[in-house]
Parts: sequence; C-alpha cells; structure tokens
Amino acid sequence: MIPAEQAATANLLLRLAGGRAPIETHISAVYVGEETVWKLRKAVRLPFLDFTAPAARAAAARRELALNAPHAPGLYRDVAAVVRQADGTLALAADGADGAIDWVTRMAPVPAADFLDHRAARGGLDDALLDALGDTVAAYLAAVPPVAGADGVAVQATMTEGNLRSAHAAGLPAGKLAQWQGAMAAELARRAPWLRARAAAGFVRRGHGDLHLGNLCLWQGRPVPFDAVEFDDAIATGDIGYDLAFLLMDLEHRAGRAAANRVLCRYVARSGDWAVVAGLPLFMAQKAMVRAHVETARGRAAEGCAYLDMSLGYLHPPPPIVVAVGGLMGTGKTTLARALAPSLGPAPGALVLRSDEIRKRRRGVAPEQRLPADAYHAAGSAAVFAELHRAVAEVAAAGHAAIADATWLDPAHRRAVAAAAGAVRFHGVWLEAPLPVLEARLAARQADASDATVSVLRRAAAGAPRPPAGWQRVAATDARAALSAVRDALRAGVC
Repeated sequence: MIPAEQAATANLLLRLAGGRAPIETHISAVYVGEETVWKLRKAVRLPFLDFTAPAARAAAARRELALNAPHAPGLYRDVAAVVRQADGTLALAADGADGAIDWVTRMAPVPAADFLDHRAARGGLDDALLDALGDTVAAYLAAVPPVAGADGVAVQATMTEGNLRSAHAAGLPAGKLAQWQGAMAAELARRAPWLRARAAAGFVRRGHGDLHLGNLCLWQGRPVPFDAVEFDDAIATGDIGYDLAFLLMDLEHRAGRAAANRVLCRYVARSGDWAVVAGLPLFMAQKAMVRAHVETARGRAAEGCAYLDMSLGYLHPPPPIVVAVGGLMGTGKTTLARALAPSLGPAPGALVLRSDEIRKRRRGVAPEQRLPADAYHAAGSAAVFAELHRAVAEVAAAGHAAIADATWLDPAHRRAVAAAAGAVRFHGVWLEAPLPVLEARLAARQADASDATVSVLRRAAAGAPRPPAGWQRVAATDARAALSAVRDALRAGVC
C-alpha cells in the first residue's frame, strides 16, 4: 500500500505506466511501462530501514544506481526527481531539480520470462544458462570492494541473532528454533578461525546482499544481477560466499540440487575459490532461515517450515568423500563427475575439480577457449596437477566432498590425489571404452574445456595405460550404466 503522502506521486507514475498497477513490496512500488520502469520507495519506517524522510529516499535511489548500474549497463538508467509544477501538477525532472518532493529510479523494462525465478519455475535453467550464471557471479563477486578490518565472525553472529529474533516474531516452532540456535552456534565456533582468515585475506566485501533468482535476469543475452541492497551496507557485507550461498540455496529450492551444484562448480572453475565450500553449511543455513521467517511472516507457514527444515539440514551435513575419475580422453569423465556430484557430501554436492578447467583459469581464459599446444608442456601440466592436489586436500579437510576429474595416467599423480584425501574416504574410478568409441566422441565434442584431439588420444592410448590397482574399473560405453555402477560401488563401500 502506498503511503497517503505519496498518493499524488503514485498517480503520476500510474499514468506514465499506462494505468498498469505497480508491483509492490513492503518498501517499494515498481511501475512497469512499455519503455520505462519507475521504482518508487515508500515513505515507511521498518526495523531495518527508515524511508520516511524525503532525503533518505533520495539517497537510497542514488545509491541503488551507483551499486547496480556497473553490473547491468543500460538496465539502470538514472534517478529522476518528482517536482511540482507551477500549475500544481507533478512531473518528472532531472535529479537535482529544485522543489523535488520525491525520487524514482528509472530502468529499462525486462520481459517477465527473462527473470531467472520465472525461468526456474518453467524448467528453463539449462546447463548453458547455469554456466553463464556461475560466470556472472564469479565476475560480480571479484569486482565488489573488500571491507578493511571486517570481522567475519561478528558479521555472522549478528546475522544469527537477527534471524532468531525475526523467526520467533514470525511464529516459527520454538523447539526447532532452539535446535537451530545450538547447531548454528556450534558451526560458527567451528568455522571462526576460517572466517577470520577469510576476512584477513579480503574475502569480506560489500556485496549484493540479496542475490537470489528473483534478482537476476537476462539482459543483452546474459544473466545480470540487479536490486542489490542499497539501504544498509551492513546487511550486504560479509564473506563473498554468503552472497553465493543465497543463490545456491535458492537454486536448490526452485530448480534442484543438480542446478545448484552446477553453478557452484562453475563459480569455482572461474574464480579458483574452492575454499568457499568450508562456509557453505553456515551460509546456506543463514539464508534458508531468512526465507523461513519471511515466508512465515507473509502467511505462508508451510513454506516457512520447509525452509526451516532446509536450514537445519544444512547444519547436519553427510560426511565428505573424495572421488577421482580417470581414464583416456573421451571416456566420459566429466559427464560422470557432473552426474554423480549432486548426491555426494554436503549441499549442494561434491565440488568437481577438473584439470582442464584449472589449466584454463591459470591462463586467464574461459574454460571453453582453446589453448595452444605450448600450454601443455611438462612444467605447465605439473603446476596444474599440483593445484588440483592442493584443492582436493583443502576441500576434503574442510569437510566437503570433491570429485577430481583428470586422466590420471601418471601413477605419481594418482598416488598424490589419494594422499590428498587425508582421513576422508577415497574412491578411484577408471573408465574404459574401445578406441573407436573414444575417437567418435572427441570428433563430436564442442564447447568443452578439454582441448584433446583424436591425435592426442591416439598417442595416449599407444602408451597402453594400465588400470590403477584398487580403482574401480567401469565400462564407459553407456553413460547411465557407468553412473549406476559407480553409485552401487559407493553405496557398498568398495572399489
């Protein structure tokens, strides 16, 4: 509902929008016209903001433009002032005009079908879009500024307290909230050294603050974030994994764990931030609790309780495991790894660490960009596998699951990856298929991180690589049968 003192402004925007009713939240009204969108902040005071003063609304509109426009060029246009003309009527003028009584953010319209929550609702988040989304988030979080002197533990403790207050006020079950409080306190204590180290390394940043699918859309052919929290820097400040976690939690809820896993793996492939998985149980639990009390407060108690159960589940994750998937080029290692990953370990599933993607990131290019032959010299390959072993070790030590995807033709590399698992269970998988099958697959491959050609495959096959002792040998001519065989072995606890 628009406050009474803004009724005249609301009528002006309604006329500009061709009579279309606004899309309202508790803090704004968005009027969507044919060629322009106008966002009006309501003159309201809430526990987390105060927009009753016109100056506060003006500052928020300008801050929104500054935060969002760089990440979605053209989507955000400008801030306009609402002014009273000589005849008493209202009109829009340039920001800074004399006599302004209110302010609106002007944006370009986006078709409803291009908002990613709409895409998710109709099953439209395909692998290509999920990869693009991972790219977008990696670039966005790399660009936002670090916060000097931030205390990552204090940030999460404050968020926990606020979540609990809101959850109790919304009427969520007190018994489950007590369980959540105890589990969250234990997880926060366990991750305190990690949070402090991340803050010292610059991973606490002024991020988006509300990075869910509803605040992402397709713009000029790619996904972009919009509507970052502008009214309170504290709400939007935390480890960058906290922003990522909201998206992963929302993806899991709306599109399933496989979608969330794909975005996580792509984010890490682009950013190299595999250490982020250590904080995901804590961060995803926080974000799920936010949704729990918000939905409950809106009168959707069943939805709120479902989010509460999700939050509790994140705080009691299954044990981690390390799986290495090897074999000649074209045996389907990545296909198997991606299909297996969502079902392993803590949410949103095992982190797929692929040697081909590490090589591309080290060269500063996208996974699908081909590299010249000199990128595959011995020293470069040694560095790639050293990074892969280090990533596996850190992910496993953090309590997350990992799938190491490489050929693993070198016995020394195989010994190193098994050792990297440490105390975490290790399972090696060796895929095999006839050479003509592999050649056909490589010849048909497109837009993949692997640069292997048929000639590269033939040279590798000429060395007659022997299946590693203790690894599960799997026929890879049928991808579904191979996946089933590996899952059966993992359930049985044998290689």
